[in-house]
Amino acid sequence: MDRLTRILTAAFEKDASDIHLTVGSVPIFRIDGNLIAHKDTVITADDTKQMAHSILTDKQWERLQKEREIDLSYGIPRLSRFRVNIFFQRNNLSLAFRVIPRNIPQLEDLHLPEVLKDITRRPHGLVLVTGPTGSGKSTTLAAMIDYMNRHSSRHIITLEDPIEYIHKHNQSIIDQREVGVDTTSFQSGLRACLRQDPDVILVGEMRDLDTISTAITAAETGHLVLGTLHTQDVSTTMDRIIDVFPAYQKEQIRILLASVLEAIISQRLFPKAQQSGRIASTEILINNSAIRNLIRNEKMHQIPNTLQTSKELGMHTMEMDIRQKLKDGLISRKHAEPYLTKYTKE
Repeated sequence: MDRLTRILTAAFEKDASDIHLTVGSVPIFRIDGNLIAHKDTVITADDTKQMAHSILTDKQWERLQKEREIDLSYGIPRLSRFRVNIFFQRNNLSLAFRVIPRNIPQLEDLHLPEVLKDITRRPHGLVLVTGPTGSGKSTTLAAMIDYMNRHSSRHIITLEDPIEYIHKHNQSIIDQREVGVDTTSFQSGLRACLRQDPDVILVGEMRDLDTISTAITAAETGHLVLGTLHTQDVSTTMDRIIDVFPAYQKEQIRILLASVLEAIISQRLFPKAQQSGRIASTEILINNSAIRNLIRNEKMHQIPNTLQTSKELGMHTMEMDIRQKLKDGLISRKHAEPYLTKYTKE
């Protein structure tokens, strides 16, 4: 067994979510959100170069040399799959691995709100899952796609960079396309996908104007589009979408967004209070006439008030959910407190 396989195996056995291999340090595992040093020898420049070579094709190696970073997926048979980013730092290579669980977790396993099942049944529109890097967005989307796959007959196309969870055909047909392998970019894959008879389109990351614009158009023309954004909450998510467009288009996009948006799920992971592992706290917006009016009239700052008073519709703010999980003993006050207002702390 080579050194990289030994390290990844140890990380998997310790339930690490991430592995960092960088020159001048021992391997570092992220376990329950904390960085833990793995007992091993210090990694050298030759080590990271050899590790990178062992998992890259010749074409990927050339791309790494040219672009100075690369994303890919990597699997070890009978162990797990990993999302990998290899990058240069101080002219040496570093490798960051994200462990992808063998099985796709179900929404119940993730303790996510029941309203997410209702969202997956929507025939068309735009659904966004947002949060900082490492907040479980990909896992939530995979669970939602899996729920659709088990309960409805649809043609689902995913655009991912790289492919993480592997879906098997069940009630639905699922075509998974990897950016850089099966298509050149999110934008080109999304445009082509509109000619492939999809019912549901998953866009792994809506990172630029063209991708966001095409995703909104797809939602407008009768498809259910799921995507991710690196935003902190519901209000900043809508601001981010509108702000990416030039000034002369903002009013038009605001009206269009109010029409096609179905839901926003913002999330953040917290260590569990009584056991190992992490649990997601969420902020959820379900679009209705009140929300549409606020979007159209540029009153995004009033949306949190609407979330607070629409619990019966499945909506809530992040603070409401954190407060409930704290009350239920699922997370600790130590980790919850930075996200609570003074009133709540008292």
